[in-house]
Amino acid sequence: MTLAMGSKSASADATAQEYLVFRLGQEEYGIEILKVQEIRGCDRLTRIPNAPDFITGVTNLRGVIVPIVDLRVRFQLPVCDDNENTVVIVLNLNDRVVGIVVDGVVDVLSMDVEQIKSTPEVASVLSSRYLLGLGVLDSRMIILVNIEKLLSREEMALMDKVAEAFAG
Repeated sequence: MTLAMGSKSASADATAQEYLVFRLGQEEYGIEILKVQEIRGCDRLTRIPNAPDFITGVTNLRGVIVPIVDLRVRFQLPVCDDNENTVVIVLNLNDRVVGIVVDGVVDVLSMDVEQIKSTPEVASVLSSRYLLGLGVLDSRMIILVNIEKLLSREEMALMDKVAEAFAG
């Protein structure tokens, strides 16, 4: 299963932002749709010895070696077995291609600035550097993730080395 994501038109409302909403466990998370390159089924991954546990492996995407991050592990959530809803969201982050494993894609939503609330000042499993805020839509709350802050500079450099090693 592969779905290509379109880009937002220039005439779109400047106060609204579109988010791809995905599920991890019972929670819904959102990332900026413009960062999403495509959504793929969980293909076979090549495991990497001695890699950090949140890097589940790499895959070859049309000649590009893409490191895959399991967000369940990264967010310190219970790890469960993949199922038919598990997908890889391929992202373009600062000219790097990275995949993230999620439990399923839920929706694409447009949210106005008024619908985005700041995150509560409480101790959280998720580092506040990852969070943009909470999207509130009627009775739904969506945790908005700053996906570019998900990996530190050192971790992105490690992902580059991994991709280079497998590229040949």
